[in-house]
Amino acid sequence: MAGRERVLRMSVELPLWRALAGYRVLTMLYAVGLCVTSYENFTRPWIAVGYDAVLAVWTLATLPRVRGAASCTRWFLATDLAIALAGVLLTGFADSHQRIAGGPTLPTIWTGGAVLAFAVKGGWRWAAVASTAVAAANLVERGQPARDTVHSLILVWVASIGIGYVVEVARASERTLARALEIEAATRERERLARDIHDSVLQVLAMVKRRGTALGGEAAELGRLAGEQEVALRTLVSRGLPPVPRGAGDTAVRVTGEPEEQGPVDLRTLLAPYARDRVSLAEPGAPVPLPPAAARELAAAVGAALDNVRRHAGEGARAWILVEDEPADVLVTVRDDGPGIPEGRLAEAEGEGRLGVAQSIRGRLRDLGGSAELVSVPGQGTEVELKVPKGAVAARGKKTERR
Repeated sequence: MAGRERVLRMSVELPLWRALAGYRVLTMLYAVGLCVTSYENFTRPWIAVGYDAVLAVWTLATLPRVRGAASCTRWFLATDLAIALAGVLLTGFADSHQRIAGGPTLPTIWTGGAVLAFAVKGGWRWAAVASTAVAAANLVERGQPARDTVHSLILVWVASIGIGYVVEVARASERTLARALEIEAATRERERLARDIHDSVLQVLAMVKRRGTALGGEAAELGRLAGEQEVALRTLVSRGLPPVPRGAGDTAVRVTGEPEEQGPVDLRTLLAPYARDRVSLAEPGAPVPLPPAAARELAAAVGAALDNVRRHAGEGARAWILVEDEPADVLVTVRDDGPGIPEGRLAEAEGEGRLGVAQSIRGRLRDLGGSAELVSVPGQGTEVELKVPKGAVAARGKKTERR
């Protein structure tokens, strides 16, 4: 969570800090250039030259301090603001009051950078304090609140507070987004675990229940217990499994929960074991390459569809698997000649915690950026169409293990 939030925050704040660093350098050069061009007009030019020299050295030496919120410490902000205020107050000693009344101070608009640093670092409250201090120093130096001076100070005050408020809103939005991403990751992990449980444990419990009931005697009692555990486990899965905790430095768990393999996998090799006496497989003559995780998930979805055929259409039902490698998609169709699915049965099964279609098929395809369409006509069998866009699985295959 901390690492993800840090990355997200940098994506928003880093341009602000870079802009602030550029602003400080440019305004420092402007102040130095103005001092050089107005050197002969100063009554005490050595004060102006000395201050601008300090300003230039300080600006360049502290550039690393304005790279981010962590390096921009409070003592730096206080010193930075003190240098800006000192330049404003020294203007009266370097020049005559007649010129000061209508001209810029020694740091000129560089003081705005000091105020903006407060805004980016601490929000609008810090910006209000810094801009108020700059306004007070300017009023003291001018001696009287001239109209142009008041307008400039109000502009700096409003702009800095506005930027500080925007920064606070952006940070709050980033925290909300980070939390939403964490919830999404936990939800996907729960769905993955639910699919794995459905494809393994629940299938075994259901088989034990059926065989035990058919055998009778002590086996019937074993079947009854297996049936109770199946119902309890389905209820737990339908309500959602708790997320798997991990430390901030742990490897993130992907959909498959396994380390990513290198190189694409031919989907045909994963679907070949499904071809049996009553299951026919039609595939292209050329390989159908997919990233390993995507190929495994797609093959698992096909296996879940065939499990539904055996469970609901009977052992005598025939099934056909058709693999199509299209330019933009990989399309796998599973069709059977069973009795079909009555209308409303899928919604009823999902309400009972039977997530074979919802999780093992549609959930897997959704995680791959694809879709699963199920068409069933009573008496005419069922057809499941699994479509995976190649662009989506390629993008997912490039994700790294660590976030």
